[in-house]
Amino acid sequence: MDKERISCCFTGHRRIEKEKTSFINAALETEIEKMISQGIRNFYCGGAIGFDMLAEKAVIRLRRKYPEIKLIIAVPHKGQSDLWGEREKQEYDEIIALADEVVCLSEAYYRGCMYARNRFMVDNSSHCICYLNENTGGTTYTARYAEEQGLQIVNIAPFSC
Repeated sequence: MDKERISCCFTGHRRIEKEKTSFINAALETEIEKMISQGIRNFYCGGAIGFDMLAEKAVIRLRRKYPEIKLIIAVPHKGQSDLWGEREKQEYDEIIALADEVVCLSEAYYRGCMYARNRFMVDNSSHCICYLNENTGGTTYTARYAEEQGLQIVNIAPFSC
């Protein structure tokens, strides 16, 4: 099986309401386990605040049960977390340290680097798990791009667009 057939990417909003976190974590674990049962082994995340971190932590938790799965973090540019708060930076550093692979796509920030990161993840995947409940922004762009590329998409947002 080639890499594209055994990979899933994640996309979702950065702002997640705290009261939805438990629902999202449960939905992520359920969907990731479904993907694993279908032969998915590589999970691409974007390393951003919000949904990305929830997805990354879900893969890390499930890796204990399924050691054959890999967490690949696609970082859009060096210093991605430089402007974040201390708590988010610490969480990011802990996740990066637990990743199986970190791919840094650019030495520096440039306009469009987040979109390039999202396209990279989609282009290396056959499936996409998203948390999409808005009609604008990077998550919407990425989900549409994934659909255009023929990925199987699962939206775990309870009230999706």
